[in-house]
Amino acid sequence: MTKTAPQAAQPRSPLFAGISEPVWQEVLHSAVYRGFPAGAFLFHQGDPSTAFYLIQQGRVKVTQVTPEGHEVIVAILGPGDIVGGIALIADIPYPASAQAVEPCRMWCWDRETFWRLLERYPALALNALRVLARRFQELQDRYRELATERVERRVARALLRLASQMGRREEERVVIDYPLTRQDLAELTGTTLYTVSRILRRWEEQGLVEVGRERVHILSPHGLVRIAEE
Repeated sequence: MTKTAPQAAQPRSPLFAGISEPVWQEVLHSAVYRGFPAGAFLFHQGDPSTAFYLIQQGRVKVTQVTPEGHEVIVAILGPGDIVGGIALIADIPYPASAQAVEPCRMWCWDRETFWRLLERYPALALNALRVLARRFQELQDRYRELATERVERRVARALLRLASQMGRREEERVVIDYPLTRQDLAELTGTTLYTVSRILRRWEEQGLVEVGRERVHILSPHGLVRIAEE
């Protein structure tokens, strides 16, 4: 679904931090407003980078296939996050695939339009640079974890990150508001489905988590923090 961008309040995105209303209104009105059903791909790894997205509603899974053929979840993005920015600004093919995991609505700019906006509004360009620098730092941290930390610690850190990004508290537990499978968690942490299942089963026995078919409830956030910081 594609249509003209609607009237909207200023998106809660670091891309628009400190930007005046006339400017962010112009930026949004220059976009194409698109909807994606759950399961649809925004783009595939290796495609030419032609568009830049800002999520208004829904969540997007960013995945990368390694040279060995293993799929790794690079990030799970939600409202206010940008998708495809690094490739678009660097003028390189998309280094990963982006797929809607639930119905999404987002603003979309083509390369020429967004570059004109960046040239016209230096504050917007600076914000975009900050967002991409933060994303690059997050990727560096992830690669360091994969290279140096034991699996149980990586799984604990991944669950805590997801809880911070999309968790909601229900009584004494934290519910991760995302259809998270054991396979997803394995791809997030660079390990196998068997290993993740074994770890989660042990944590359930210890009363740290409660796991369903596509859900994880954190029963003891402090317990996971202890494991993540060991």
